[in-house]
Amino acid sequence: MIIDTHTHLYAEEFNADRTSLIKKAIGNGVQKFYLPNIDSTSIEGMHQLEEEFPGNCFAMMGLHPCSVNATVESELAIVESWLKKRSYKAIGEIGIDLYWDKTFLMQQQQAFSKQIQWALDYHLPIVIHCRDAFDEIYEIVSSFKILPKAIFHCFSGNTQQANKIIELGNFKLGIGGVVTFKNSGLDKVVENIALEHLVLETDAPYLAPVPFRGKRNEPSYILEVARKVAQIKNCSLDEVAEITGKNAMFIFEKG
Repeated sequence: MIIDTHTHLYAEEFNADRTSLIKKAIGNGVQKFYLPNIDSTSIEGMHQLEEEFPGNCFAMMGLHPCSVNATVESELAIVESWLKKRSYKAIGEIGIDLYWDKTFLMQQQQAFSKQIQWALDYHLPIVIHCRDAFDEIYEIVSSFKILPKAIFHCFSGNTQQANKIIELGNFKLGIGGVVTFKNSGLDKVVENIALEHLVLETDAPYLAPVPFRGKRNEPSYILEVARKVAQIKNCSLDEVAEITGKNAMFIFEKG
């Protein structure tokens, strides 16, 4: 069983063939899909997927850093209201993104800290989005005396950064299509990190792996990520699936 720890299956890019793609992936052994929330616009579609695929699709709740703007307080209020209404598998995706815009850095920092605290309050893991903001993310995370379990989504940093994350405790690194890119350097990092610290993800519809790079990513393509990790670690695909699957269950299942 392969677990996709991060996929936006509710995205409009899947409107034409969403159900068939999910069924195809399930048929190929991808049994669980964890859905990070973006903002108030993505909640309904995410919940619908849970209803259509109970036991396969699992929702998170959070405010994505790229949706942090002048409406941040009202968006966070919506997140909190849903956390009070029903259960979720994680708080996510949350974090800091300075690639597109640094205008709301302070608000991103505050929203990130607040949502980490909610994770602690509700006994949930967090799923972290980090783009051009490793130091800012690390400063906030390391300021907490107690941390929830976490996935550092779409990790694309260096080995030193990977080890700093691992040393925080119950943190896993999310490995997706970037590991298949020829000059990403992520293959060298994965080579130096034990499988026990990794989980697999697609981030579909984004970041499709080779040989589909540049196209719409889809759930079944996580197999290409798993095969690449198996090649790097010189082990079987089954071993990658088993260990990364256990790591995902450690993060998302309470106990």
